[in-house]
Amino acid sequence: MIVNCFWKKITISIFIATFAFSCEPTANRRIEQTQVEATEEQKLPQNIGYGDLIIKEQSDYLMIPVTLPERSQEKDSNYSVSRSSGREYKLHNFIFYHKQDGATHLLLNKKAIINSFDFLETKLAAKTPTRFWLYKILEQDTNADKKISFEDAIVGYLSDLSGKNLVQVTPNNTQILNWVIVPSQNALFLKIIKDSNNDKKFTELDKTNFVRVNLDKPSMGTEIISDSIEQETKSYIFK
Repeated sequence: MIVNCFWKKITISIFIATFAFSCEPTANRRIEQTQVEATEEQKLPQNIGYGDLIIKEQSDYLMIPVTLPERSQEKDSNYSVSRSSGREYKLHNFIFYHKQDGATHLLLNKKAIINSFDFLETKLAAKTPTRFWLYKILEQDTNADKKISFEDAIVGYLSDLSGKNLVQVTPNNTQILNWVIVPSQNALFLKIIKDSNNDKKFTELDKTNFVRVNLDKPSMGTEIISDSIEQETKSYIFK
């Protein structure tokens, strides 16, 4: 009788332990699984990749995109080069290759993500065409979420077709909304949004402006709308 009672207690104890384990919060198990996956991800060798060659007949250089596969965290991220099997291939740099002598060099000498790049060209009669590459680059975690994403500042840079003479043309802590070239002025105009309320976000509550970049001698763009003209505009609209 005592033996049967003993085994009965053992059986009940095992049942309770098993039941308690099966009732472990699902969230805790998911957290543990995520941690395991993150650890396994860190153990994988980090290999860079190369995108398809970018060829412009107007240039003496070929461009080789330098990419890095990363686990997809933001499905609507707008700077991924391509996606496959839940991974994003983010563009981090370019290798410029000279067609004639085979010399190579990098565009960037720092860690960054290239959101997009565009070929710019102005043509006017009796003038040599002006040609540049315009890059939208993410290089700082401006919203302090410990990662660089499309919610951070997107800064504009220009380089010549060789990928040299790289120069910043839009201010820090801004995002480029769009741009247009005015050939008669040989100028690039970019519409930007500034984190004017310092909330580390770019929203409709922030101010927008336009900057003008002289393509004859590219440098940091000059803002077109001054504080005084903005205040005067407001005085007519909100009076």
